[in-house]
This record gives sequence, structure tokens and C-alpha cells, in this order.
Amino acid sequence: MKKALITGITGFAGSHLADHLLNVGDYEVYGLHRWRSRLENIVHILDQIQLLEADTTDAHAMVDIIGNVQPDFIFHLAAQSFVPSSWNAPDATLTTNIRSQVNLFEAVLAADLPCRIQIACSSEEYGLVHPQEIPITEDNPLRPMSPYAVSKVAQDLLAWQYFQSYGLDVVRTRGFNHTGPRRGEVFVCSNFAKQIAEIEAGRNKPIMRVGNLEATRDFTDVRDIVHGYVLALEKGKTGEVYNLCTGQDIRIGDVLDQLIAMSDVKIEIQQDPARLRPSDVPILRGSPAKFHADTGWEAQIPFSQTLADTLDYWRAKIAAKDPRS
Repeated sequence: MKKALITGITGFAGSHLADHLLNVGDYEVYGLHRWRSRLENIVHILDQIQLLEADTTDAHAMVDIIGNVQPDFIFHLAAQSFVPSSWNAPDATLTTNIRSQVNLFEAVLAADLPCRIQIACSSEEYGLVHPQEIPITEDNPLRPMSPYAVSKVAQDLLAWQYFQSYGLDVVRTRGFNHTGPRRGEVFVCSNFAKQIAEIEAGRNKPIMRVGNLEATRDFTDVRDIVHGYVLALEKGKTGEVYNLCTGQDIRIGDVLDQLIAMSDVKIEIQQDPARLRPSDVPILRGSPAKFHADTGWEAQIPFSQTLADTLDYWRAKIAAKDPRS
């Protein structure tokens, strides 16, 4: 069995990736977490994985972990990944995301380890995209529009540099927006679903607070995305970068309409200025053609199913906390 190490295993994508690897059955799964990490996303698999406590910003800890585990595959997902938070704490976002990756790479080099490394980059790197550049390919210019996006560009180019300089076996994936059950409540689809579930449960007034509804995004179900992460290391080419996306974008306002249509309650929509960003990427629609050609991957789960599963996740989560249930 291959040893797979996931940084950020307690997070949204990390927990789904662990589920996928365990379901495949060919992997021994190790995961990094910090002492303060919440384990609710992986509580159902704690007896099936080997959980290791370490902070990726600690270079010595990373050397010890990599040397002891000797993984065949490393999935580097740990990051400060919420775009609005990067505006409030740009230094922390840049420091955390860049330092963690450098520490990981240096630890692999120190162990002289012939492993494959997947770097979870982001479509946010493309930033300002002109209409004639749609759909976005991997060759599109990178014009990041947030501190988070800048940090992901740095991670992306660091991976390229370590591949060129040291021959590190790295594959970069630029994931477009992905969502589904367990997504943090600060992210748009999950936030909408949570608000609806709270209204249904009588926790809040039937008023939804929203930000920019005009932007469009290319959404993929997280369960399809993590399958793509695995294929990137099983079949992807060393040093390459791949878009993971559906090739279709949807207006955020239409996402909201679909979720509201799944509920029986009548809801009023109010824009909240606090939810607007200093600058926002107006459109993200990618081309998955390169990744499909090299790995055969394509998204399988319909977006309507993703939204329904997300809403049901929040309904169950809120009902579990309700003393009346």
C-alpha cells in the first residue's frame, strides 16, 4: 500500500480527500493537524488514519514528520484559504502559505525522498481575466487580486522552481471554486445554505444577508476535486500545472436562487456592505481540457446535487444543536 500524507487533513478538502483514499483502499493515510485543529470533519475516520500533530510553519517538525513517515504521495492542502481574511491579515496569509510550502519542500529534500507532491493551487491566481480570455487555460496570465491570490501564485511558482532546481516531483493543481458538505460557513454556498437552514429552524428571521451576487464562478463538487488530486499524482506529469474545473460558470445570485428554491420558507434578500471585498474577480470559468487529456478526469456530480447535499448538511448540523429536536 502507498503511504499518503495529507497536510490540512482536518479541513474541508483534506477530510474529503482522506475519505476518498480510504474508499479506494490502496493507501495508508497519514494526516497533519495542529493541536488547536477541530476534528469534527474526520471524527468518523479517526480509527482508520494515522493523525500526526505538527505545524507546517515549523521547519524542524516538518523534517521529523517527513523523515519518519517516508510518504509516497504528499497532498499539500494546508493553507489560510479564505480570501476575505487575507485582506484583514495579509502578512499572516503570505507567511503561513509560503513558509509552510518551503518547509515541506526542504524536508523532502533533506530526507532524499522520491515521493510525488501535489500542490493545491487556486484559480484565484488568474485574478483579473479579460472577456476574450474565457475559458481560462493554464497559459493565461496571472493577475492576482487579493493577498490570498498572491500567496497562491507564490506557492505555484515555488513548486515550479523546486522542480526546475532540484528535480522535485511536483504536480500543481489550480482548483477552481469547490463546495459541498463540510464547507466552512464563511464560504458563499455554505454560508447561503447555513442561513437558509437557520431560518427553516426558526433560529433567524427570514432575511438573508449577502455580498456581491453578480460575480460568476466555476463550481465543482469537492468529492470530484479530491478525486482529481489523486489522479494528478497517479497520472499527472511532473512539473505540470492543471486546472480542475467544470468549464461552466454560474452567477452567485443564481446559486442563491437554487438554494432558496430547495426550501419552503419565504426569504427576503438584503445586501450587507460588510460582505463586499475591496476588489473582486468578476468571472472565473476554466478549461479542464489539459487535465482531462492527461488523466481522464472530469466532474461527475451535478451542481444541483452538490447544493442539495450542502443544504442537508447544514440542516442536520443545526438540528443536532437544537434542544427542541
